[in-house]
Amino acid sequence: QDKTAIFGICSGGTIASMVMAHLAEFGEQDRVAAYSLAVTVLDQERAGVTSALLSHKAAAASTQASREKGYLDGRTLAEIFAWLRPNDLIWNYWVNNYLMGHAPKAFDILYWNADPVRMSAAMHRDFMDLAIRNALVEPRAATMLGTKVDLGKVTTDSYVVAGIADHLCKWESCYQTTQLFNGDTKFVLSTSGHIAAMVNPPGNPKASFQTSPSGGGQKGTDNPEDTQKWLTQAVKVQGSWWDDWVEWLSARSGEECAKPRKLGNAAYEPLDDAPGTYVHDR
Repeated sequence: QDKTAIFGICSGGTIASMVMAHLAEFGEQDRVAAYSLAVTVLDQERAGVTSALLSHKAAAASTQASREKGYLDGRTLAEIFAWLRPNDLIWNYWVNNYLMGHAPKAFDILYWNADPVRMSAAMHRDFMDLAIRNALVEPRAATMLGTKVDLGKVTTDSYVVAGIADHLCKWESCYQTTQLFNGDTKFVLSTSGHIAAMVNPPGNPKASFQTSPSGGGQKGTDNPEDTQKWLTQAVKVQGSWWDDWVEWLSARSGEECAKPRKLGNAAYEPLDDAPGTYVHDR
């Protein structure tokens, strides 16, 4: 049987986790050889500032607006995230660019960050519902593809990454994922924030990450319930976590094979030429 490796980032990690629970319910999670999450919060009770700003009234108003429009505009979402760090992401540019007339410095990550993607109204509604009810923590309180979700049934080995300076998905919140799954869950704490922690290729002399002394992911020993206890016992590793992740993936992958000469095959044809069609929609 062909197996795959799943990698979910931020809200994509929420969807991927629900899919894993769906597969587990049918005894098919062995179709996934390795499962990775990055800057993903599954336990909303410990989600920090974003959780504090969430209320039933705000959720109702937000979902009604997206329902009337058919989608949540990416710029609206970007503005919400920017106001979580106004000194860095709003007033800094207001003073330097608008008042002082300075041209902003070229920064590839911020350029990429300034190109937000829309979210369908239905997906927006579902995400808000999950957050308001904190439904992924309670077994069978959420549904994926008609299946009741129980993250405790997920036993596939997982690799969970967080950014120590992440203002959207606090690392302490991301860490709670280690307490929800029942497989070997390796937790890695990268330097930098929400985006720079991910875009962290090898070769950066300042890059480093922290992980458990054994490099494993056993609940209770490698991953104690208390986040500060984990941080106290964690060891610092120089370099990018990408190298560590590749080593972890390789141990759960098949034999190396020659790379394909082109994308797709008879069973899985390419949909469109890169970068796809949705990025051209304004």
